[in-house]
Amino acid sequence: MPKTKFKPVLHLFFFFIWVSIPCFSRPVITYPPQTSLLFSTDAVSILSFKSKADLDNKLLYALNERFDYCQWRGVKCAQGRVVRYILQNAALRGVFPANSLSKLDQLRVLSLRNNSLSGPIPDLSSLYNLKSLFLGRNNFSGTFPPSILSLRRITSLDLSYNELAGPIPANLTALERLNVLRLEWNRFDGPVPALNQSFLLIFNVSGNNLTGKIPVTPTLSKFNTTAFSLNPDLCGEIINKACASRAPFFGSPSASGPLGQSAEARSGGGGGGVMVLSPPSSPKKSHRRTGVVLGFTIGIALILFSVLLALAVVKKQRVDSKGTKPTTIASPEVTNSNAGNSRTHIGEPPERKTMMPEIQRLKKSGNLVFVGGEVEGYSLEQLMRASAELLGRGTMATTYKAVVDRQLILTVKRLDAGRTAVTGGEAFEQHMEAVGGLVHPNLVPLRAYFQAKGERLVIYDYQPNGSVFNLVHGSRSTRAKPLHWTSCLKIAEDVAQGLAYIHQASRLVHGNLKSTNVLLGTDFEACLTDYCLAVLADSSSTEDPDSLAYKAPEIRKSNRKLTPKSDVYAFGVFLLELLTGKHPSQHPVLVPHDLLEWVRTIREDDVGEYRRLGMLTEVASVCSLTSPEQRPAMWQALKMIQEIKESAMMEDRASYGHS
Repeated sequence: MPKTKFKPVLHLFFFFIWVSIPCFSRPVITYPPQTSLLFSTDAVSILSFKSKADLDNKLLYALNERFDYCQWRGVKCAQGRVVRYILQNAALRGVFPANSLSKLDQLRVLSLRNNSLSGPIPDLSSLYNLKSLFLGRNNFSGTFPPSILSLRRITSLDLSYNELAGPIPANLTALERLNVLRLEWNRFDGPVPALNQSFLLIFNVSGNNLTGKIPVTPTLSKFNTTAFSLNPDLCGEIINKACASRAPFFGSPSASGPLGQSAEARSGGGGGGVMVLSPPSSPKKSHRRTGVVLGFTIGIALILFSVLLALAVVKKQRVDSKGTKPTTIASPEVTNSNAGNSRTHIGEPPERKTMMPEIQRLKKSGNLVFVGGEVEGYSLEQLMRASAELLGRGTMATTYKAVVDRQLILTVKRLDAGRTAVTGGEAFEQHMEAVGGLVHPNLVPLRAYFQAKGERLVIYDYQPNGSVFNLVHGSRSTRAKPLHWTSCLKIAEDVAQGLAYIHQASRLVHGNLKSTNVLLGTDFEACLTDYCLAVLADSSSTEDPDSLAYKAPEIRKSNRKLTPKSDVYAFGVFLLELLTGKHPSQHPVLVPHDLLEWVRTIREDDVGEYRRLGMLTEVASVCSLTSPEQRPAMWQALKMIQEIKESAMMEDRASYGHS
């Protein structure tokens, strides 16, 4: 074949091969891991964190479907994105890996408090939406994480009880929204930054190696000495500790002996002795010898003068003490005398002795006690001056919304003196300390308590979105039908989480579960309040009719001691209230089958959700059985609810796949 005819055919052959390669090679293309294609980057980020931070596999995360991660322990999502990741007290052991949680750019709250995480804190600068960061009570090391300084929305920062070292950054003042800053019990050194955040209400740098004078700023001046304690080299007006003098006779090499020190000290800083003991300005020995003799003579004279002056003061003091008026120690005449400074110092100890009993009586008559390691962010006086708004009255307490210094909003419960009188003062303190140790995302944080002369206050964080009672029953005109079943499921799971935690973490019980005692937090999570207070009250006193419907039969009939099973009964009643929108006082007494029909009748619009409603109604029914032995434990009820949720999610995914 001629050469000129072969070339076009050859070109056509190579072109065919080039086009065909993608088709034939497609089966051997290497795709990224399935998680990268099917699952959210949020899920991958959390799994990346778990791989290094959970060496003991305490977190049983399984990722079989796309949105499973939103149901994982500690994870709260909004529109498929992780907004809260709370793993405090989770027994984690390992390190906080870089490029893991830092990819959760919609994260608002991150809490890894009270675990065993070690190593440095990674770069978190990409978490630009973060508002609360709790990394306290771990073993983190390294320096203060500089990336935190770029988180301009952060309001709460807790790095306490770690092994962090180095200086506290001066530009911490750039975090203008801070209202909580806890850095205690680390190894920070250097000075205290001149913090000027007007919203800073809780602050603690105790137990470090900080040095120097504490800046007197309006912000730092609000805190008492405990916020700075156990830093031996701190000084200043705020902690009432004078800073060390740098006078020449203590540290100057020119002061070559005790003679020069004594001379300067007693001459009020006069230069006689010290000046002649300074390095000689002239090389001539005669001048040096003359200076030494002169200095020695002046020094001896000053010593004699000081001794005579001291004897005169002592003698005058004895004469004064024989008078009939002991107050002459602090009288203006003495203060204006030549020995006024000495008299002022002599007069201070009696003044303190007079004041100390009054201070002790004040402490014994009542003091604001902060629980759970909380730093004293406000005083009793500030709380008493706070503007108060009545939120509600119950048989056990009256609840107020208190605004302290126009910044910090608290919920203050004033316990009924008559109903809680059966609990002694010491027993009350011990109980409140135990309750203060309960920390869980579905419990409204207890911050402090107070008692004096029959007056008892309990202080909680304020929850801005009202109670479940208001959500379910509304204003009686706006709420025409019950909540959607998914809202019921979400609230029920949150409440079950809180109750199960109380029962498992302590020997306490809630004792007063009802819809008014379930509040909605900032992210509309359900949080229990008034927990563990019912045991303080006299059970023989008149019961609130609204609360009576939540009481287990064994409690109502015989005033038996509250138990975890009585909490389970109240939870069953509460769940029926969620499902029907009917107050427990309106619930009929029905057998389980009839109970389901009653729920379906009320929720007649939810025809397609009958099976799911039936499962939730079954949980409510078994929890509210008459016999406490037949009721499940709270952790079992929680597991039932979580299984219902998982089943519903699987069904939704399956229907979505077929649509």
